[in-house]
Amino acid sequence: MKNLIVNADDLGWTEGVNRGILEAFHHGIVTSASLLANGAAFAHAVDATRSAPGLGVGVHLNLSDGPPVADRKIVPTLLNRNGEFAGGPETLLFRRARGGLVLAEVEREWDAQIQEVRDAGIAPTHLDGHKHVHMLPGLFEIALRLAKRHDVGAIRVSLESSSLRAALSSGAKQNAAVVMKQGVQARGLKLLARDAREQAERAGISTTDYFCGIAQTGELTREGLEQFVKSLPEGTTELVCHPGYADAALRKTPTRLQDSRQTELQILTDTGIRNLVASLGIRLIDYGFVVQEA
Repeated sequence: MKNLIVNADDLGWTEGVNRGILEAFHHGIVTSASLLANGAAFAHAVDATRSAPGLGVGVHLNLSDGPPVADRKIVPTLLNRNGEFAGGPETLLFRRARGGLVLAEVEREWDAQIQEVRDAGIAPTHLDGHKHVHMLPGLFEIALRLAKRHDVGAIRVSLESSSLRAALSSGAKQNAAVVMKQGVQARGLKLLARDAREQAERAGISTTDYFCGIAQTGELTREGLEQFVKSLPEGTTELVCHPGYADAALRKTPTRLQDSRQTELQILTDTGIRNLVASLGIRLIDYGFVVQEA
């Protein structure tokens, strides 16, 4: 059986992003979403998910954007002078290597983020990381520990399948430099966390068999998605995506993913893609099914 989780990251970022993700669920192939507990549109996202039974919702663990959920006094080294997160994965990795990243503070913050989602009445289907930060050495172990603590049965392992990445890269409209840079980042994660699936298995936390989408973040094409679907292997695969509407609130944020979100929304709701998935007998699922079948 070929199972596919299509997970939309950044639920809760802005109301426009929320609307796009819910549209991609109701009218497209998105089956799952990752919720930012500290997102500016968190409350709107929580309300929106109530009209979307069947949408799997995970926690998008964040150390890079926005304010903390935990009290600032107990996570001071994670914040800048404005009291907000200010470090992408590369910065965090550098700090980790130099011993400047306080893991106890990471655990406090992520624990608070998961609890915030649970307090909103959502039982998370899985954990993953904003910009895949949960895959960094030492941080993946924290995520596994918190998954057990909060009875979350699955975690994303952001180790891209090379063959699926090649299929997804089909299409002539991509920015080659961006795809190449993101491909290097994807390969870097493989080196940093090559034992992640085995770690999760030992911890009793479920994962997918395959994962893809880092290199094509913001560069998804219809042709690429079609080839990706046709190349899907037996087992369970997660495709990460970033649909949404580029509303005024999104324009004011530092994310580079602006108009690309609307492009992805169009691709993910394309009737031809939906029909192709159905014709190939691919089962669209969320992480809840992965846990049930474990």
